[in-house]
Amino acid sequence: MVESFRKPINIYALFGDTYIMSRPKPTILLEITNKKSYKTDQVLESDAVWSVFYQDKPINLKTSSMVAQEVGPKYKKVSFANSGHAFNLAEKLNKMFSTVDFAVYKLTTGEKITDEPKT
Repeated sequence: MVESFRKPINIYALFGDTYIMSRPKPTILLEITNKKSYKTDQVLESDAVWSVFYQDKPINLKTSSMVAQEVGPKYKKVSFANSGHAFNLAEKLNKMFSTVDFAVYKLTTGEKITDEPKT
């Protein structure tokens, strides 16, 4: 949607014989701009967080190199504010490991933690 004379209108793009509507603008909850670098950070509203699980359990994803051992392991994201990224990762992992056990879970509620658990 685009603001036009204070009345929202839908924008469509034509691809072949198909009309595709533009992505809706996100709701900005908080915004701050650094006056020196002019970079702006925005907190955007999200319907949920989508996460990739393996065999119905949450996972972490770590990559490392057997050749470059001085470089430590890197942990990759498995949770996203956009469902498309989660589905792409689950599909990639299912192909990579020749399985169908990676799936996307939509997380809309959770337990609020006020302090990091001590182990």
